[in-house]
Formats: sequence, structure tokens, C-alpha cells
Amino acid sequence: QVQLVESGGGLVQAGDSLRLSCVASGRTADIWVVGWLRQAPGKARDFVAAITWNDGITYYADSVKGRFTISKDNAKNLVYLQMTSLKLEDTADYYCAVISIYGTHSGITTPRDYAYWGQGTRVTVSS
Repeated sequence: QVQLVESGGGLVQAGDSLRLSCVASGRTADIWVVGWLRQAPGKARDFVAAITWNDGITYYADSVKGRFTISKDNAKNLVYLQMTSLKLEDTADYYCAVISIYGTHSGITTPRDYAYWGQGTRVTVSS
């Protein structure tokens, strides 16, 4: 099992920056991918970014390319999402999630690909 805890959310103004953190514990050796997914009010949960735990390969949704950066610190079991140039449409609950090396999945961009989830952290962007 892998446990995940997000932090760093808050209320910011459009154009501001914010960094989210996710700390993993438990069987971290089983981690293949750590992703960030978000759910805006009235919308389905969707993919934001992901990083492979061992190799550091990154993936981004088109809507955040050039604005968000995912990074990691394996020694501290930490994954970050640095968000810049925030827009109103970035308002959502942000979740970190893990795809296990043993998990059944077909990709990395849908919620059902991820086996373990944090509790979420809320990001609100105002004008």
C-alpha cells in the first residue's frame, strides 16, 4: 500500500504562482508513476501531469504545458507541482495519485489508471 498526502493549496489571484506538494509513504518501492489530477466544480476529474518515479519522465496536459512543472525528490518521497500564470479555469481540487508497478492500467491520463490517491488540496484562483 502507498499513502499520499497533498498540501500547498490555497486562494490566489490570476497570474500568481503556487506550489503543491505530495508526500508518499508505505511501499514506495512499488511506485511507477506519480500523477496530479484535478476536479473542477461540476466537471469530471482529469489529468494534469505525471512523472515516472525512477526515470523522471514527465507528461503534461495541453492545458498546462508551459505553465506547470512536475518534479520529484525520491530521497524525501516528495512530488511537487509548481504552478505559474494561474488562470481562473485552474480552480479545482488537486489530487496526487500513484500507479503501482503491479497495477492494472491502460495509460496514465485517466483516473481509473491510478490505484492510490491522496485526500486532495483545494486551489482557488480569483480575478
